[in-house]
Amino acid sequence: MKLSALLIIVLLSYSNLSQAGHHRSERNSFSVTIHSFTKHSSKNEDIPFNTLGIFVLPNERFILQIKTKKPSVPVKFQAVDGKTRQLAQQQWQWQAPNKPGLTVIRLTHPISKETAELNVFVMVPASKVKKGVLNGYQIGSYPRLPFKNMETYETPKGFIEVTEANQDAKVSPHFTIGEFLSHQKDGFPKYLVLRERLLLKLEHIIETLYSKHFPVDSLHIMSGYRTPWYNKSLGQGPYSQHIYGGAADIYIDVKPKDGYMDDLNKDGKRDYQDAKVLIDIIEEMEGQSLYNKFIGGLARYRTTPHHGPFVHIDERGYKARWND
Repeated sequence: MKLSALLIIVLLSYSNLSQAGHHRSERNSFSVTIHSFTKHSSKNEDIPFNTLGIFVLPNERFILQIKTKKPSVPVKFQAVDGKTRQLAQQQWQWQAPNKPGLTVIRLTHPISKETAELNVFVMVPASKVKKGVLNGYQIGSYPRLPFKNMETYETPKGFIEVTEANQDAKVSPHFTIGEFLSHQKDGFPKYLVLRERLLLKLEHIIETLYSKHFPVDSLHIMSGYRTPWYNKSLGQGPYSQHIYGGAADIYIDVKPKDGYMDDLNKDGKRDYQDAKVLIDIIEEMEGQSLYNKFIGGLARYRTTPHHGPFVHIDERGYKARWND
């Protein structure tokens, strides 16, 4: 074999290994579990990734548990703010500060030096919304009663304050808080609702795409949170999962990165059929038992004069399907 051919094989092998290792690097050898004192189930989550946003009210408490392969080597816990009380060797109770803002909990393995960061957003309580406005930002009104009496349709208890300074803060390995903002034109500070389980679902989708040889560096969030005021201006229904922070309209935009769905089925066109490729992959995921907690809405939308094809996902807690 010629040296040049051998070099190509080695380079390709290295590239494949690098791609395969990309998502492994988003996980640590230890896992983090959050147990909330509130009834919202999304806070009782295993966090497999090394970065996640956590959304709490002032003075809210939760218990953080670490699981390692070698329990005799304790992971180091560091909290920038708030009150910490160690309950066991790898278990802490943490209480949020009494003022809204962004703080960080960092977990570090003493031997491997692996680090997990929880970017904790202390929210502004919903009681601060007056006549549908929060600090000059249009919120609107939520339905008085939750749809089907489900927790995923309950009126939010607080709103994440997003500023020019924190809009690039990571809420998972591939997403920042600013990517989920409502598209209304109000200036900073802006406010939103976002659920941890949606972030975990998006990251699991990215991992699955990589395993199926779609090396995406992220998913484009065309629409994340919408205030009820903005959602109503679009003519959408009062129970859209977007207003509860549990939905995202997404597409793959890698090659070329131009604000449009990629040609996923390689037919030379970028259209509704490419959205079907993404839909089919997510549908296959929802058939797996480990994915049951992420069950929700799934739909694809056609190209219009205003946007290209895209896929809607949410984690409403029951299966819903539709097509545009």
